Amino acid sequence: MDAERDPLDVVLGTGPLGRAVAEELLARGRRVRLVNRSGRLAEPPPGAGLHAADLTDPGAAATACAGAEVAYLCANVPYTEWPERWPPLAAGILEGAARAGARLVYGDNLYSYGPVDGPLHEDLPPAATGRKGRVRARIAADFLAAHRAGRVRVTIGRASDFYGPWATASSLLGSRVIPAALAGRPAQVIGDVDVPHTFTFLRDYARGLATLGARDEALGRVWHVPSAEALTQRELLALVAEEVGSGPLRIQAAPGWLVRALGLVSPIMRELAEMLYEWKRPYVVDHSRFAGAFGATTTPHREAVRETVAWHRARAG
Repeated sequence: MDAERDPLDVVLGTGPLGRAVAEELLARGRRVRLVNRSGRLAEPPPGAGLHAADLTDPGAAATACAGAEVAYLCANVPYTEWPERWPPLAAGILEGAARAGARLVYGDNLYSYGPVDGPLHEDLPPAATGRKGRVRARIAADFLAAHRAGRVRVTIGRASDFYGPWATASSLLGSRVIPAALAGRPAQVIGDVDVPHTFTFLRDYARGLATLGARDEALGRVWHVPSAEALTQRELLALVAEEVGSGPLRIQAAPGWLVRALGLVSPIMRELAEMLYEWKRPYVVDHSRFAGAFGATTTPHREAVRETVAWHRARAG
């Protein structure tokens, strides 16, 4: 474990969001302990400690959170296994944070709302009909109930589809767009490429969660972290093409019927089919509650895409 000195925050999960949160906290002068199952990580953020824990075990989660002022839930499980593996992970972390006396900040997504007409705001009811949205809604409800009961201090920060350094398989740009553009292949997307969609830059997501972790008035509520203005997929891909310098990208947009058909043989496509509503209509996130309480700083998409493309280019090179 880390040497005894304050302040300490724990980041549970070492995927792209966990890395971004750790880097943000370190930049704020916090001491950071990163936690994953193995206790190993390629290229960890300089200055962060590493700890191994099975976070489904409340005792192990409590040990991982020991001494922390704030624990940030940034862990995830395979996309095809959410209903089976998210509940025990969330329950272990909730109990572990409670035993350790740590404030818990949950990095959530927007799936619990289900299909929505109009901008997404925090007062929408949990109306998801798909299995991934239902499990996210149940976890959020359990966390807020634990806060109301006085078991653990909780806040929830939600973001839309994210992109940025280290976000590969978990990101539209990182999995099917930027690598393809760098290799001269068509970019692959789904749904309607000309409807507005909120995309969240990972560093903005991390900044939002770190702010929630530092503010008492954030506790017991759901917040949408700030994101730059909504763009269409076509507009976002044009920014990628500009940074890659390849001329206009060729776009292969899979319509809904094809995604559903592929889902008959591909588990990942079957899961994506459940979320097609995000890509067939405007999907715009309102973060005015956060902006009014804490202010809102976002990275312009052009700048965020530049950094993301540079990261992918360096990895490919």
